[in-house]
Amino acid sequence: MGGIMLSIDDRGQVVSSRVRLALRSGIERGDLPVVHAVVVHQTGSSTAASTLSSYDRPGSSGAHFLIDKDGTIFQTASLYRKTHHVGQIKSRCLAERSCAPAELQALRGKRVGSGIGRVESRKEYPRRYPANSDSIGIEVVSQAPNNVFEPLTDAQQTSLQWLLTELLHTLRLARTDVYRHSEISWKQPSEASSAKW
Repeated sequence: MGGIMLSIDDRGQVVSSRVRLALRSGIERGDLPVVHAVVVHQTGSSTAASTLSSYDRPGSSGAHFLIDKDGTIFQTASLYRKTHHVGQIKSRCLAERSCAPAELQALRGKRVGSGIGRVESRKEYPRRYPANSDSIGIEVVSQAPNNVFEPLTDAQQTSLQWLLTELLHTLRLARTDVYRHSEISWKQPSEASSAKW
């Protein structure tokens, strides 16, 4: 897989010249005792500064990392703390057409969003998609004109690949444990579609 072990201090902060600390404790939502996956997002904003500013608002959602258009990587939350970056998860067995009869029964009549999300949250990963409770989020700065996200810049793609390689190596995860936000939750289908790993 390559990569080296990231140095993570006792506060969950990455110690690396490639990662700038821009911690926003307001987006942290309790302990993150286990990490099963990484979820890649796009911000829908034009700058890292505007995203960081939004993280300062009470009750804000956010991810653990933010990658600016020039490739600068900011760490915005401790790797030992949950953030609300996923939202309600889709049914993995429905998406993969692999539901057992009992799973289909549990999902019957449930609404898209919280209804299905509650059923799925009772499953263990990887029988379900990753959730806030067991994943790290990476936001990539980009706008979504006409509701279609811009492609990642070359600098963003380089930084994303470096960060993912290091996180996967350090956390002993596989590349199959990396997801686009739109793959696992009800989001704009183009979100993170240009990201490669």
